[in-house]
Amino acid sequence: MSKGTLFDKVWDLHTVGKLPSGQTQLFIGLHLIHEVTSPQAFAMLRERDLQVMYPERTVATVDHIVPTESQARPFADGLAEQMIAALEQNTAEHGIQFYNVGSGDQGIVHVIAPEQGLTQPGMTIACGDSHTSTHGAFGAIAFGIGTSQVRDVLASQTLALAKLKVRRIEVNGELPPGVYAKDVILHIIRKLGVKGGVGYAYEYAGTTIEALSMEARMTLCNMSIEGGARCGYVNPDAVTYDYLKGRKFAPSGDDWEKAVAWWDSLRSDPEAVYDDVVTFDAAEIAPTVTWGITPGQGISITETVPTLEDIPEEDRPIAQEAYSYMALSPGQSILGTKVDVCFIGSCTNGRLSDLREAAQVAKGHQVAAGIKAFVVPGSEQVKQQAEAEGLDKVFEAAGFEWREPGCSMCLAMNPDKLEGRQISASSSNRNFKGRQGSASGRTLLMSPAMVASAAIHGHVSDVRQGE
Repeated sequence: MSKGTLFDKVWDLHTVGKLPSGQTQLFIGLHLIHEVTSPQAFAMLRERDLQVMYPERTVATVDHIVPTESQARPFADGLAEQMIAALEQNTAEHGIQFYNVGSGDQGIVHVIAPEQGLTQPGMTIACGDSHTSTHGAFGAIAFGIGTSQVRDVLASQTLALAKLKVRRIEVNGELPPGVYAKDVILHIIRKLGVKGGVGYAYEYAGTTIEALSMEARMTLCNMSIEGGARCGYVNPDAVTYDYLKGRKFAPSGDDWEKAVAWWDSLRSDPEAVYDDVVTFDAAEIAPTVTWGITPGQGISITETVPTLEDIPEEDRPIAQEAYSYMALSPGQSILGTKVDVCFIGSCTNGRLSDLREAAQVAKGHQVAAGIKAFVVPGSEQVKQQAEAEGLDKVFEAAGFEWREPGCSMCLAMNPDKLEGRQISASSSNRNFKGRQGSASGRTLLMSPAMVASAAIHGHVSDVRQGE
């Protein structure tokens, strides 16, 4: 059993009590809500004549259903309009801060909370969205929850949870050129499997992780859930504090130094005990692309689609399913695979640094004929900052569409969808069947830079060589 880790410390500090089920009643410091998983939760409160217990600890935005071409109201999609209207009503009724479209602070929930300084080390954070693990990049313990649990947090500010084991994942060394945090997490999931993290919190550590920016750490923690873990985190350090200092909701003045001292005390102890430790060498990580229908079915850009003999026996049925669905053959090179749509955005890779890397690849080139390529900033702030740097002009000159903020084609609960058997090069987080809006659409996950390269060439290419 783990001991002395940041996870253990934060868990203990937020424990309200032990429940008869054996679960812990855990206090939630920050509750993030959006338009998709909150309407039913608020309806449940009304049925029981309950109020939100701590409205000041809940923050709302709209992201999943917002269109990215035109955000004029009412939305063309009647259901989307109903959902945003319900969120407007619920937040107003309960006195909850709501970052609506046009506020200047709207965006994907896992982008806006960090940029506002709402996400801080030592917090427990919950949101009705699986990628809440993103916030662990700050040394927080962040859980994705279901609608009934959204209700529980609104009503009691607590959750009933079973304590997790802790696996330390060390990555050491300098990342090779053209390799990003997205490649690191896809490599980890490939090696440990999509079920490898079940029952675990992942602590990311090592010299490679320490050298990552906060935005790169967010990408890493974001996809912990794709590896089966309930949450993932990085111990807070100077990189964390430099990012947070001066942000709207971050401590200031004398409180800042006190906060940093406390955050430092939460770091995993040098002698901390872990339930498991896994190590990786950064030098062995290359630009990575998924070839199948789970995030664990990934290979480096120079590898070929694995044969059944290369795959553990228990994973062969899903591999055979993937061959058929993706129309890829064992032994086939992933390099050169034709694409139809190239999407840069999502809570995984829609931040300013992601757009900068993609723009650097796109600059001076043109999107290949017949390719639909578009860029969706993760928030209104990201969009504003990117436009101030002229990134929008770089993308548009190269033939990319420059869109409004939202979740977009990551999950296609909006007009941004694949059509038919189109194949997408995507900087998002999931490549499940139908994930991007078409029941037969296909998704190849990769870094934003790799997506930009694919857009320019019309096929999967090696960003390091421009092929």
